[in-house]
Amino acid sequence: MPHLAAVGPSDGLAHIGGERLAGEESARGAVRSERRKEILRQRREELGLSQEDLAARLRISVRAYGNWERGLVKEWTDRKLLALAEALEMSERQCFWLFRIMVDRDPPPTWRAAEDSRLPDDPAQRDYLCDYAALMEAVPYPSFLVDHRWDVALTNSAFDRLFQSVRPHPTALPDDNFLRFVLFHPDAAAVLEDHEPAWCVPLLARFATALAAAPEDEGLRSIRQEVARDPFMEAAYRYGVPHWLTTHGAEAAEQDGAVRSVRHPDPGWGLVRCRMVAESGPMLDGMGLTRMTLVLSIPRGLATGPLPGGPGAQQHQPPRLRAVPSPVD
Repeated sequence: MPHLAAVGPSDGLAHIGGERLAGEESARGAVRSERRKEILRQRREELGLSQEDLAARLRISVRAYGNWERGLVKEWTDRKLLALAEALEMSERQCFWLFRIMVDRDPPPTWRAAEDSRLPDDPAQRDYLCDYAALMEAVPYPSFLVDHRWDVALTNSAFDRLFQSVRPHPTALPDDNFLRFVLFHPDAAAVLEDHEPAWCVPLLARFATALAAAPEDEGLRSIRQEVARDPFMEAAYRYGVPHWLTTHGAEAAEQDGAVRSVRHPDPGWGLVRCRMVAESGPMLDGMGLTRMTLVLSIPRGLATGPLPGGPGAQQHQPPRLRAVPSPVD
């Protein structure tokens, strides 16, 4: 490597430096190769699919798919990766990370068009969601729409900022499925304070109720299978949740009104109390969606300061309830 010779007067040091760089690059390549294999296997197993099932979805031989999962692919083309993302039922965010991990670039714009086609077919519902997105964006607190499986349909910028430090994950991103994020993402405890007692157990209790109401729902069943594969979560589901419900009562599992804490990445906020507010209405009910908002308490010293969001963020003003008389000046 001729350019290394100019680094210092010693060719020997340059040679050693070159070997070190080559070794580090080789190690990174090995880690990347294992990560490629892991993301495919983990997503397939999370969906409860065998290699035969996925090969059938892709219309290729089982042997060919086995080579894909083992990383024995000459070239990952856009066509292969988009077909794989479709077969693995990946969201736009998951497809983005699939391309990043496999070929270190973004997916083509055609994937976004495919995502748009997953919006409700009813034009009135589509228009409503577009306007609702604008409404949510005007709210300074983290807010998101979820269905009964905790699949996330919509988030606002405040939600994205709260979870901005979360690393990529094949199945448990906070804006893909919030329940999976809480239960399985290694970074969840860094954002959600008192992670196990305040977040995991109550959501597991809610999940148990949802599964009992819809035992044939494939999405809920796949989450149940994932819980069963995690010994810690399985023990919490089987023994921890019943004990917790006996101690605290079923009402403790309700999300609306629950008071918890999050650790905001904005250093001016840090650890902050939040109240969960669940809202719905006829239009959202018709789409099977509920809006969840994390109303953050203003830390001391920021009583009239900006809400997290950087330049141009809204200024917080103490709320004035109409039913409560204001002090006379």
